Amino acid sequence: MAGMVLMFFLASSVIPRALVTLTRASSSGEVVVSGSYLLGERILAKADGKDTNKVNVFLLDKNGKPVQGKSVDLAGMTTGVKQINDLSDATGKVSFNLTSTTEGQYKINANYNGQELPQTIVVTFRN
Repeated sequence: MAGMVLMFFLASSVIPRALVTLTRASSSGEVVVSGSYLLGERILAKADGKDTNKVNVFLLDKNGKPVQGKSVDLAGMTTGVKQINDLSDATGKVSFNLTSTTEGQYKINANYNGQELPQTIVVTFRN
């Protein structure tokens, strides 16, 4: 009987608190550029000014946790860049749609607070 009471106590009290502590995201709010990354969700589109390439930037802290409420810029295209969300969301993501009426490839990089993220991607527009 005492063993069942102890098991119930562990299952109902100690274990849930430990799981919450282990899984709770704790972000310092400071972006680490070398740990953040740039991904192309869609990197091939028609060069018709309507079809889009989609690029996502994920801003992370020193622990690899997402940082919310930060802005980021893309470089590599002078026109056709539409930012979907102005600030990083709860997952640290800022998304961009890219359009072009000119066929070609563009090397895209991301900048946070004047610092360039380590990755670049190439998006392609073709007829």
